Amino acid sequence: MAEAQAALVLRGVRKSYGSRRALDGLDLTVPAGGVYGFLGPNGAGKTTTMRLLTGLVRADGGSIEMLGQPFERRRRRILFDVGALVETPSFYPYLSAKANLRAVAASGPPTRLGRVDEVLTIVGLADRAREPVARFSLGMKQRLGIAAALLDDPRLLLLDEPSNGLDPAGIVAMRELLRHLATLGKTVFVSSHLLAEVRQMADVVGIIAAGKLVREGPIDELLRGEGAVRVRVAGGQEAAAAAALAAVGPTELVDAEQTWLEVRVDPARSTDVNRVLAEAGIYAAEVHVGSGLEALFLELTSGSITADPDGTFQSIETITGAQPVQKP
Repeated sequence: MAEAQAALVLRGVRKSYGSRRALDGLDLTVPAGGVYGFLGPNGAGKTTTMRLLTGLVRADGGSIEMLGQPFERRRRRILFDVGALVETPSFYPYLSAKANLRAVAASGPPTRLGRVDEVLTIVGLADRAREPVARFSLGMKQRLGIAAALLDDPRLLLLDEPSNGLDPAGIVAMRELLRHLATLGKTVFVSSHLLAEVRQMADVVGIIAAGKLVREGPIDELLRGEGAVRVRVAGGQEAAAAAALAAVGPTELVDAEQTWLEVRVDPARSTDVNRVLAEAGIYAAEVHVGSGLEALFLELTSGSITADPDGTFQSIETITGAQPVQKP
């Protein structure tokens, strides 16, 4: 990825808290324009990275370039061109959304006339502008926080878990908002653990584990070849099924007890898996498909996955936002 066209470039960034190293030589290249999904399990260093980028803490080493300029202690004015939502936004509950944004605007650089109304429209709160924030749902407060970050019309937005705690409707609204901001020419840097959401809204993904970048690139390129279809067949048919499915893609027996096989193939080809088995006289008892991002994430973060006593995948629920599924 060309650094000349990057909104953010981090090279060898290190940060420790006492004896604990939060970032261990982090490298990132965030292209200008579009949505960048910053993924990692809890404790990987995502929030520390966001705090560094907003000037809340200082790095112990390495370099950060933001919007084409070195981001150093003496050059903090560049943050005037950056909007951020790092923690849950706080507002005066009994003031209206519009009054709250006016208060935020008064505390920073001069805001042009009419900008408050503009950002309320952008985030879809224009019709609720005069309501007290105390009546707002969590999703509406999150959108109001993004409106506050947009007041100075920044080129770069830094958002830490903007969908955290939202209901399904709120998550969809947030996704659509962030995609809309990208169409306005903003660079949106989103830290998240919701893989399903990142898959649908991000153009580029960076995956971090133990304070280091482990994979980065356009999401379609990262997922190429990472898809999988799992199929369960009757006992005694595993060998014949594996031989037949080899024509579709690399196949292995992943659970001998329950006779589950995994075919490394684009999930969209699940019908091919069924067809090939049927032609061999084998009928699948169950078929599961995966988007590929979950598998890639777990592989690169060294299995940040834990099983509950009942055999469900705890981290599938935690990092994808999906309901837990029974382990095949």
